[in-house]
Amino acid sequence: MKKLMRQILGATKDENFMYIIENIEVIVSKVLSIFMVIVILVAIGDLGVFIFKELFTASYAKFYTTLYKIFGLFLNILIALEILENITAYLRKHVFQVELVIVTSLIAVARKIIILDLEKVGGLDIIGLGIAILALSISYLIIRLSNSKNTH
Repeated sequence: MKKLMRQILGATKDENFMYIIENIEVIVSKVLSIFMVIVILVAIGDLGVFIFKELFTASYAKFYTTLYKIFGLFLNILIALEILENITAYLRKHVFQVELVIVTSLIAVARKIIILDLEKVGGLDIIGLGIAILALSISYLIIRLSNSKNTH
């Protein structure tokens, strides 16, 4: 750590400074990857406990409510996997992949819609979610089209 601090403080040239910053970004990305794997494993364990407890002990009348909660937990894990993919893609290419970020956002909004309780949510909230999905979908389409033009 002392060596790193000396390098940071002693970095007089822009190249040295940028090299140090890139190394710090890589270290932070690796730590975030490890933490995200831990979060995913804990979420899978939580999902397993929830499924066992709710499906085998809940009454049939509560089944649909329980099913929506299970879908929400599944989508939480998918969102965490997408975030992990974002981090590992950054580690591979040292560039944030906008397409992955948009897909992660779409999954998060879809999760919100799936677990939405229509009795407790107002019309403006639903309109807002619809606008968010439309904007994200258009963004995704633009990114996909620009990527396909760049590869041909």
